[in-house]
Amino acid sequence: MTIASNDHSCAWINNLNPRINIKHILSNQTCEWLIVGAGFTGLSAARKLGQLYPSQKIILVDSQLAGEGASSRNSGYLVDTTLNDGFTNNKEIINYRNKADILKLGINAVKNFIKEYQVDCDWNECGKYFASSKLEDSKVLKSFSNTLSKLNFEHDLLFSKDLAKKLGSSFYNIGIYTKGGILLDPAKLARSMVEVLPNNVLLFENSPLLKWKEEKNVIHCFFNNGVIKTKKIIFATNGFLRSLGIKKNYNFPITLTASMTRPLTNEEYESIGKPKEWGVLPVRPMGATVRMTKDKRILIRNTAEVYSPFKMRISDLNKRAIKQKIGIKKRFPQLPDNIIQSTWSGVVSRTRNSSQIFEKINNNIFVAGCYNGSGIGVGTLFGEQIAFKASNEKTKEIETIEARNKPTWLPPQPFLNLGVKTRLIYERYRARSEI
Repeated sequence: MTIASNDHSCAWINNLNPRINIKHILSNQTCEWLIVGAGFTGLSAARKLGQLYPSQKIILVDSQLAGEGASSRNSGYLVDTTLNDGFTNNKEIINYRNKADILKLGINAVKNFIKEYQVDCDWNECGKYFASSKLEDSKVLKSFSNTLSKLNFEHDLLFSKDLAKKLGSSFYNIGIYTKGGILLDPAKLARSMVEVLPNNVLLFENSPLLKWKEEKNVIHCFFNNGVIKTKKIIFATNGFLRSLGIKKNYNFPITLTASMTRPLTNEEYESIGKPKEWGVLPVRPMGATVRMTKDKRILIRNTAEVYSPFKMRISDLNKRAIKQKIGIKKRFPQLPDNIIQSTWSGVVSRTRNSSQIFEKINNNIFVAGCYNGSGIGVGTLFGEQIAFKASNEKTKEIETIEARNKPTWLPPQPFLNLGVKTRLIYERYRARSEI
């Protein structure tokens, strides 16, 4: 299989101190538990298993540096509500409630982790906005407001004047503010999860899983420089589940690209009204996600495409950065053209019906993933809870997770990619004013 590689393009990661003492798989190993994927899900599963089984050997492995894949490359939204997932009409209100319950449990999982380990990840309970430049999107937002009201989510419908005052941009004409969302630094959070792994968790990085098989209740996992034999395995590779043959007819990867500016100067910050930290999600699915960070940087993500999840070429990143510069200039025309400091790609995993994967494949194989863009909270929650599920323990959280709609079947290739590309083209056209 193609191997994912590390790069130095993500500003969130580049702001951290480089880690040392990176271990690779250099020999054969045996263990009671193997977790594949060291993002929010895998790190949380390893942490929980280490607490449940302090005398057992647990191995956590990743093809990249732990926590520095999609987990550190997202926009840093810990969401309580979502808009673009197909669960916002009255007919689907029960499904939306179930999804919102899972999001709330995800927020609590992260909050409990931060409190227990005294983590600094720039946590800010400032809420978030769903906003559009198009007044015709008021119909969508008013319908969404009705759904939020039925579920007792505190929110406000805002128009151009109030949005400009809050965001420092006159680009948006209508939006909804929801109070329960949280903004944070995803790389700081992921790094903290790496640093607090229990002593009985052995972490191997830059060690891609090449293939695996199960024989006589033992799982054999093959790497470049060794084989790991394990009694139980948890797959937590999210956007790479399909490439490992896990639930491949139920999930697919989408590559996103984001850019972040350098910190604004005092003069630049004053020119946009000195707004407090904020985050905007698009009303139209292919519109731009935009953030003003704690340290006065602007982040924008306005591309989503079917692309190899393993690595985006520098030349392609530069092309995406041009679109992101246009998006920033639309919102903040007074800022200079050369303000973008870094551009990076990351991978999300999606299902057809925007549900998540949380499953026991058999007595030895478990999988959690496919968060449809809500991976910080739900990934942390699912990691902890798949550890309980693999231990044959029942929790109230598992009951809530398993009450969700299950992911629906996807067509085989090449029909899947054709369908996804067609839908993305359609949504990109609809949201062309919102990049």
